[in-house]
Amino acid sequence: MYSSKNLIRTAMTSVLALGAVSFAVSALAADEHAGEEQCAGVIKAGKNDCATATNACHGHVTTDANAMAWIYLPKGTCDRIAGAHLVKVKDPTPQKQ
Repeated sequence: MYSSKNLIRTAMTSVLALGAVSFAVSALAADEHAGEEQCAGVIKAGKNDCATATNACHGHVTTDANAMAWIYLPKGTCDRIAGAHLVKVKDPTPQKQ
């Protein structure tokens, strides 16, 4: 009986620790692009930062100035570029570890 309580206690501790680590990684990932915004419409072919509705990976846009292709720029920069517009897209790129 004593060993099964230890096993359950260890398993619960592991689950809680894993949850805490996942939360911390999510918080750090959100800060990776703090101070930046997603700017679309001015990207050269093959230079986009992330997927669009027409492709599944960064760097795969085949036309210049694609309205859906975006890159990260410092906040406030996109508004100053002719033909550019801000977008808010969930970035599916795997985070650096």
